[in-house]
Amino acid sequence: MRLPISALGLVAACVLAVASFVASVPATAQNWSLQPTYGTVSLTSGFLPDPYVAQVVSSGPIDASQSIGGGCRGMVANAPDYRLNYTAGSYPLQFRVESNSDTTLVINAPNAQWYCNDDYQGLNPGFTFDNPMSGQYDIWVGSYRGDYAPANLIITEIPR
Repeated sequence: MRLPISALGLVAACVLAVASFVASVPATAQNWSLQPTYGTVSLTSGFLPDPYVAQVVSSGPIDASQSIGGGCRGMVANAPDYRLNYTAGSYPLQFRVESNSDTTLVINAPNAQWYCNDDYQGLNPGFTFDNPMSGQYDIWVGSYRGDYAPANLIITEIPR
């Protein structure tokens, strides 16, 4: 019995089927395992001085709404902008960004969950963990419009 599809045709059909499946699987562009662009800090609950301030530049080539979803906004980089290794205590932990540009904030917390914010105070984003976990927090400072702008990443246990 002769099949209507040649062996070569069958291979080609399989390759196309696999390629279309792979293309439809969403990929997370933010890679928390990469070295942060602007630095890493280790802080223990009750740290001083509080707040801890790091200078970064917002934005990147990746649209967080497409790569992460879940209400995330802004253009971000692939590698984290900053990394916090944190030992939790009884205080809340807050991340804020202050900039003259419209910035966004993306955090990958120790539980591997994504937390995002836009316009916490005016055009500046922020996020407070009321009961923070100990571990690694990877932080991306994005730009709502894709413009690269200087920004201060503020890490504090005294939320406002």
